[in-house]
Amino acid sequence: MNNSDHALVLHPTRIAMPPEIRLDVITLLNQTLACTVDLRSQVKQACWNVKGKDFAQLHALFATMATALEGYSDLVAERIAVLGGVVMGTARTAALQSQLPEIKKDMSRFCSVSCGSRSNPGFPADLASARACMRPTC
Repeated sequence: MNNSDHALVLHPTRIAMPPEIRLDVITLLNQTLACTVDLRSQVKQACWNVKGKDFAQLHALFATMATALEGYSDLVAERIAVLGGVVMGTARTAALQSQLPEIKKDMSRFCSVSCGSRSNPGFPADLASARACMRPTC
């Protein structure tokens, strides 16, 4: 049984929602989960690569973001389970299903030495991509 087979499993629940609607919601929530898990891993990558005079502030910011994203991932996963779906929350699934762009290999945008000041580390664009990823595509 592959990942897509698991996504079609619908366990019994007392939720008064037609099964086809539950499947659609579960599919959207699993897509949201994939994007959230991917974004958290990219935030941690940035956190681990911060250098320079603003290290403490940026490291704390990224660590706070990663913690919040982890909590959000748990919330989404719990909603999937409550709806009777199978939670597809592994890093492997996130890598396959996330619609977020890959983080830049050049981590210098997280380095206050090369940026020269307390510049924006670039996450608003990535967060906007995450929000767009979480919207239904139909």
